[in-house]
Amino acid sequence: MQTWKIGSTTVTRIEEQLGPSGSLVESFLTGVVRERFNRHLSWMVPVHFDPVLDRLITSIHSWLIRTDRHTILLDCCAGNHKERPSQPRFHRQDIPFLERLRAAGARPEDIDIVLCTHLHADHVGWNTRLENGRWVPTFPNARYLFSRIEHDFWGPGAGRRAQEFDLAAIYNDSILPVIEAKQAVLLDGAHAIDDRLMIEPSPGHTLGHVVLKLDDGGDRALFCGDTLHHPVQVYEPTWNSCFCEDPVLARVTRRKMLEHCCENRALLFPTHFAAPHVTAINREGDGFRLEFIAPAAAGF
Repeated sequence: MQTWKIGSTTVTRIEEQLGPSGSLVESFLTGVVRERFNRHLSWMVPVHFDPVLDRLITSIHSWLIRTDRHTILLDCCAGNHKERPSQPRFHRQDIPFLERLRAAGARPEDIDIVLCTHLHADHVGWNTRLENGRWVPTFPNARYLFSRIEHDFWGPGAGRRAQEFDLAAIYNDSILPVIEAKQAVLLDGAHAIDDRLMIEPSPGHTLGHVVLKLDDGGDRALFCGDTLHHPVQVYEPTWNSCFCEDPVLARVTRRKMLEHCCENRALLFPTHFAAPHVTAINREGDGFRLEFIAPAAAGF
């Protein structure tokens, strides 16, 4: 189990899966220039890029954030037994995610806040679990925090749900049961969980995407969701993922996140970087460079 310390706060990575992405580099990253991409092969291969398959290596994981006040699960991966026929990597999974969560010292009952940075399939799946043929909230004592903009964009009133594969299923099996259980809290704009933890809008990847900022006694972290998908984007922040809803805004937000990390010495906790998953961000001319940060402990 991999754990980092930010002040008195511990952050543990809960893995769902790790492996090659489902598409080639030029399909996954829009605007990629292969000559510039190849400059990074020395540090990307083999952990972050598979040159034989020509695929980026990406992780799907949650962050378990523990303070003396809260036990938070940030982003809930893809989940088990979900019907995702157009997304084979997430289709009908059977992965011991909850066992890994327990091994990190947290039962589902211990989670008091679930935060989804956005409502894509690989960030909401463990919101719910299948019980006697019904989808029920996995974390019975948690408040689930969703951006209202994000909810309304993907929810029943959005006509796009009828135009794209899986969208209705994602909402119906991973969001709606939480709302029906009255455990959902829809956020408008910035929201302070407490004096250490601040949720802020970060639109671009999706219109309602949010990030979480932690400041614990001057030690800082930024949980960036999908503002960045792959570490090469630290060096090339104009390269979007193919999933970004607003490409122009995604670039603006990505640079803003990187600048925040530089100016505040905040560690970056992405949701999809391969090992060692966490980075410090430093200036390099007009751009940025990363420094991977190893876990502070092997677990509890």
